[in-house]
Amino acid sequence: MSSERAPAELLLHTPAKVNLFLEVLGKRPDGYHELQSLMLAVDLEDSLEFSRDDTGELSLTCDVPALSCGPENLVLRAAEALRRHTGVTHGARVHLCKRIPMQAGLGGGSSDAAATLIGLNRLWNLGLSSADLAAIGATVGSDVSFFFAAPAAWCTGRGEKTEATTMGRPLNLVLACPVQGLSTAEIFRHVRVSATPESGVEIRQALTAGDLDELGRRLFNRLQEPAEKLCPAIAQVRHALAGLGVAGCLMTGSGSSVFAVCRDRSEAMRVASSLGAVIPTVPLRYCAAAVSPAVIRGAD
Repeated sequence: MSSERAPAELLLHTPAKVNLFLEVLGKRPDGYHELQSLMLAVDLEDSLEFSRDDTGELSLTCDVPALSCGPENLVLRAAEALRRHTGVTHGARVHLCKRIPMQAGLGGGSSDAAATLIGLNRLWNLGLSSADLAAIGATVGSDVSFFFAAPAAWCTGRGEKTEATTMGRPLNLVLACPVQGLSTAEIFRHVRVSATPESGVEIRQALTAGDLDELGRRLFNRLQEPAEKLCPAIAQVRHALAGLGVAGCLMTGSGSSVFAVCRDRSEAMRVASSLGAVIPTVPLRYCAAAVSPAVIRGAD
């Protein structure tokens, strides 16, 4: 336990992520898929408010009625995993303000879980290291560990093994999310593993060098093809973004969100404001400019 005084309340803001590169190497004996991915945290954020509950109860509320606040929610799963790991019986009330679209490939649930581990570690004065929290997070969800290595990391295994990666410059992106969401499990059921997988070497080099045009050319996601078959709006959004002259565009994660890499902030703002007029028949639930780097941040 830490000797520092623990706060009674805490507010954290936690970012979304995009996959600049995602290759599927094959199915593992545990049922998951072996992956290689270059992930980037962006400043589209959820926020979580934590307060102590002296009864020992863990509870979650959310401003989005469609999101379940039951024990299957990754916030509560992370909290329970932290209690099991440490043996504490402390309680907490958590309120989630949800801004990251769900079923969109943006990692909102995993980001919320990571923020929960950080927040409760401070609220309960546990004194665990980031490495400890990342290891607990890996038991909750495959992408949770990334948010402890953010803003950029090369992720392997089922996504839980992370290697922090240097960004040569900040990136300006446009995020566009069709109305239709997608099930990650469903997309993986339809993915076809290549006998000659992409390596990701060139895009990692481009990110480190800050070479936006090379980065745009090297964007890759093995899940994009099956996702576009299940949700044609993804391809429509992607083609529309490409037609606006961006450095590159790609679906993130298992979809349905698409992002564009822009050369500067003004281009990102122009593309975000123009996209609706280019594809008026494709309704979007989110479209805006975003910036990376981003990390989990907060104040007492």
